[in-house]
Amino acid sequence: MASRAIWKGQLRLSLVSIPVEVHSAKNSGARVSFRQIHKPSGKPVRYEKVVAGVGPVENDDIMKGYETDGGDYILLEPDEIDAIKLETKKTLELVQFVEQGEIAPIWFDKPYYVVPTDELAEDAYRVVRDALRKAGKLGLGQLTMRGKEYLCAIRPCGDGLLLETLHYESDIRNADPLFSGIEDEASDDELLEVATQLIERKSAPFHPSNFEDHYAMALRELINRKMKNKRTPRAKGGKDEPPEESNVVDLMDALKKSLKDSKGSGAKSSGAKSGGSSGKSSSSSRKKAS
Repeated sequence: MASRAIWKGQLRLSLVSIPVEVHSAKNSGARVSFRQIHKPSGKPVRYEKVVAGVGPVENDDIMKGYETDGGDYILLEPDEIDAIKLETKKTLELVQFVEQGEIAPIWFDKPYYVVPTDELAEDAYRVVRDALRKAGKLGLGQLTMRGKEYLCAIRPCGDGLLLETLHYESDIRNADPLFSGIEDEASDDELLEVATQLIERKSAPFHPSNFEDHYAMALRELINRKMKNKRTPRAKGGKDEPPEESNVVDLMDALKKSLKDSKGSGAKSSGAKSGGSSGKSSSSSRKKAS
């Protein structure tokens, strides 16, 4: 299946703008997924939105609420949330550059591939890729999509560019309370030497193919065996019967409707400015991950 771009726009470096597309780097179809099945009838389980003491409720009667420390909820109208959503921009500007090893792994979130939209964009695309590779740096910028602002890092990846979204400073928990009980003492020299030798002995270049998800393999083998076994219990396939009540919402339908309603919009992220946020995250990463 051809990859579908999740964002199209301009990658800008100073006065140079390169038409690019952003594609997810994760293979969402690689893992086995299940549906919940009602064993007596063999039909898929549906979900309905209910309120304690009230029962099923209509979608039109549901609104967003923020829980306070006192247990109350601050109710927000849809129009109030829509009013603060950010307009989707078609430009991702690289505003700062840092050493590739300066940002600790804890700050990285999700990976995406960045590709030029056409042959005319490839020359400038390659220049940016090669310049980042030669400098040993990655570029930082902020990407606005679906109403939310993402802090991004762009680095060379093979023949192309990899975009990785970064957490904002407020997203990461301070490690000090968890690590403060660990005594800051020098390790025993003899034990340290043995441990270092073990690490050196097992050191080798990283090849992802050397590591397999044994649980996923066993799960697929189990499914294949049961598919070949004629005695395996089976639930009747085909389309689901329509719900008896209009307020019973299929989970997938609800997710698709939520995605459609929020297309081009989303909750506003923490208000960090370009450049300043990037630098703050970079410096904080050394302190929090140390």
